[in-house]
Amino acid sequence: MTPVPATAIRFHEYGEPADVLREDRVEIPDPGAGRVRVRVTAAGLNPADWELCRGFMPAGLPRGIGYDVAGVVDAVGEHVDDIVIGELVFGTADFLTQPSAGAADVAILDSWHHVPEGLDPVAAAVLPMAVQTATWTLDAIGVEPGATLLVNGAGAMVGFAAAQIALRRGVRVIATAGSTYAAQLTAQGAQVTSYGAGMADRVRELAGGPVDFVFDAPPPNAGSIPELIAITGDPHRVMTISNHDEARRLGARVNLDHVTDPVPAATFLPDYAALAADGAFTVPIARTYPLGEWRSAVELGTSGHPRGKLVLLPEHNARHR
Repeated sequence: MTPVPATAIRFHEYGEPADVLREDRVEIPDPGAGRVRVRVTAAGLNPADWELCRGFMPAGLPRGIGYDVAGVVDAVGEHVDDIVIGELVFGTADFLTQPSAGAADVAILDSWHHVPEGLDPVAAAVLPMAVQTATWTLDAIGVEPGATLLVNGAGAMVGFAAAQIALRRGVRVIATAGSTYAAQLTAQGAQVTSYGAGMADRVRELAGGPVDFVFDAPPPNAGSIPELIAITGDPHRVMTISNHDEARRLGARVNLDHVTDPVPAATFLPDYAALAADGAFTVPIARTYPLGEWRSAVELGTSGHPRGKLVLLPEHNARHR
């Protein structure tokens, strides 16, 4: 095996994504122990990518973006015996130790799963972060079957996944969402209301009183934590994935502070991929872009209103939706 040249989207300094990201030519090394290398078919972008550019989880530079990946294995590292070259997998890019990540022609993965028959690899590529974050946060909240959970920001993709997962666990879900995904959430079994003035009163009316827990998933700086605490009557019952400073200041919980020993993704991600292949679970895709049009994806992704996942595709797989 030898290093493979690739195009990768990376940042060499911290700042706003549109200012610091650039297209580089890089050498993707042979995979180390417990890693595989893939020819990328699709790379999902997440709000976390923009926060990495701004300095979240600082590490050595340059760094790549794109945590979610689907691709065809072209090399395997030592101690990897569950996959062979040529297989189609989805999983997570090793963005912490590698100089590039999934937004590239070639990527090193630190976890992977077979793409089940019938599932488009683009649909598989958008599963890992949304499903992992939703699952681990629901576990940390401690919500049990029969409880009432408010998913605030269910139109964002982690919130959308959390609503589906909670419903499958037998939880009663009330969701705040805009018009884009309100009908889908309702069809899945959630009770849906809109954001904005009077939201707390609308939620209480749907719930018949206070809710048991809140999963807060809107974009950062939404400013909704005080209202969510009022809905539950207890800040400890509110957990956010995005509004960290406000939550800590007001006594609510931040998922990063409590997801300390998560169950392995291998115990649930393949199951959700199988459900997705059967049409029983989804993470909506707003648009796909050829890798060379990554700037357009960054512009829409940082607008705050992508209305679904954005996916980069290598040029030979490029297609628009």
